[in-house]
Amino acid sequence: MSVPIRTAVTAVCASLAAALLGAAPAQAEQHDQAWSLSAGAHAPRAEVGLDDTTGRLTLAVSRDGRTVIEPSPVGLVTEQADLSKDLRFLHRKSRKVEERYRTRSGKRLDRRVRMNETRLSFVGAQGARLDLVVRAAADGIAYRYVLPTGSGDVLGEASAFTLPADAKAWLGAYRADNEGQFAQYTAATAPTGAYSDQALFSTDGGYTLLAESDLTGDYSGARLAHDQGTGTYRVELADERVAATGPLATPWHAMVTGDLATVTRSTFTDDLAPASKVRDTSWIRSGTVLWTWLAGGREAGQSLAAHKAYVDHAAQRHWPYEAVDAGWYYRPGEWDVTDPDWQTDSWLPELVRYARAKGVGIIVWIHQRDLDTPEERAQWLPTLEQWGVRGVKIDFMNSEAQPMLRWYDTVLAETAAHHLMVDFHGSTIPKGIQRTWPQVMTLEGVAGEEKRTNTAAHLTTLPFTRNVIGSMDFTPGAFQRVGLRPNSDAAEVGLTVAYESGLQMFAGTPESYEARPLARAYFDQVPAAWDDTRLLAGTPGQEAVLARRSGDRWFLGGLYAGAARTARVPLALGPGRWLVETIRDGADGLVQDRRVLRGGDTLTVDVVANGGFAALACPWRTGLTTCHR
Repeated sequence: MSVPIRTAVTAVCASLAAALLGAAPAQAEQHDQAWSLSAGAHAPRAEVGLDDTTGRLTLAVSRDGRTVIEPSPVGLVTEQADLSKDLRFLHRKSRKVEERYRTRSGKRLDRRVRMNETRLSFVGAQGARLDLVVRAAADGIAYRYVLPTGSGDVLGEASAFTLPADAKAWLGAYRADNEGQFAQYTAATAPTGAYSDQALFSTDGGYTLLAESDLTGDYSGARLAHDQGTGTYRVELADERVAATGPLATPWHAMVTGDLATVTRSTFTDDLAPASKVRDTSWIRSGTVLWTWLAGGREAGQSLAAHKAYVDHAAQRHWPYEAVDAGWYYRPGEWDVTDPDWQTDSWLPELVRYARAKGVGIIVWIHQRDLDTPEERAQWLPTLEQWGVRGVKIDFMNSEAQPMLRWYDTVLAETAAHHLMVDFHGSTIPKGIQRTWPQVMTLEGVAGEEKRTNTAAHLTTLPFTRNVIGSMDFTPGAFQRVGLRPNSDAAEVGLTVAYESGLQMFAGTPESYEARPLARAYFDQVPAAWDDTRLLAGTPGQEAVLARRSGDRWFLGGLYAGAARTARVPLALGPGRWLVETIRDGADGLVQDRRVLRGGDTLTVDVVANGGFAALACPWRTGLTTCHR
């Protein structure tokens, strides 16, 4: 366990020594206090400082002596007290946090948590109490505030993150649905405005992704506010006043920190979150999904015959789910008007029975406004469970304000009680939610396949930003959207691995799959939950090659922005020989290459402009000709 690097006593001793060496009087009179916390050698280190003159707290992060986060303001303001200044240190308490848990989806199913935690207690000018809890792990630093009962509502935070002005920055403009495009700046040159808190920076100390964890209806969602010309990003809450009736522990402000491979593979935000509240998780099953919105749109949404045909295709491909999107419970012939007799008029029970006989589960779309009261939830959720629906895709929350977060708390408990998996759209982003509520298989919160303004640079940034913190419902596979997506067909296949989602929604049409048998066959093989994840090569906005393991097979997805090239990828999958089957773009469509390589060799793939590839690797033995099973 780390110990304070300076206390009031050591600061006085240091001042006396400096005075003997001829230091300036101002330095000799310095009485600031500081505390340090790290998980070990080469791990990020948190430095908490208290200015004895102003009583203001700061937190800095370094790694191997190099700057990650410069000293940044820490504190908050309640209706009872300003706890961002005039603070006095009381005591420190430390402990180790060690846990093991298993998830039902994600980049790695088995997780092990090892963190050091320190709790620093302070008192304000009016006797108000503030505890600052800091955690340090091999892949991150996090802190939260803890307030006792009677502290009053929270009026705002003084929290901020100060980066070196020249730090590279990949930022997504803030939107209520978290669907902003990512673009590259430096920390100081980013335009004045609000940004999503899933911001990635590169400094001398490595890469750092800002994030949150354990966000519930007890608090308010955060975003980053920035003034061009500075490296400081302030925390702003969605609510001007956050109601707090009892003791309060705020969400964790997290900094996922390390080299790019460490950040990409990290489960730090999940590790910070509370343990699962669902005891029996046997009904929660990840899988690939034939999604029908981009395939059939509104017309398909109100057609039983169309959905039976989609189920037939999913069954032929052994895809476990088919998703029925908007329109299924609307009044026939109308759009966006709920049929008041949907429980008796709907064709959905017939579709569920038809699909079940073919081994396909049904996921259904539903608007949040139809679940926003206890009476509505008592009507919808038991009915869907009784019909045999496997999951719900809930859409259009579009808010991270406290009232909506309280709705999340309620609907999470109730969907779990009714054995319904969840896909949130128009939503918040994952903030530890998938550990606490494992029926949450994926969330949108991304400028995904539906968007017509995506760039290849945006696509190659997502594995290092949005998808680090949890499953991402990008909905890849929309081959039919030629001209509406920035990437090649091979890159589109690679998205199914480069992007992790517990329900991987394939957005293409059956006809587009049949026209691309190599892609179709790859989709038949690809799982939606993983035993391990590795970054093989990457530069945000330029290149992203991820390998994900299921059993003894590795699936590879490569994405590139810019000119055509020959990609050179280290095959860091383990020792021995590997049969590698690669799908790339050819002159007349998708092409497959097969070769046997040793672990550690370089995999070369010809990539077209804004292209990519997909690959499947398995241990090679004499006579083996394919990794497909």
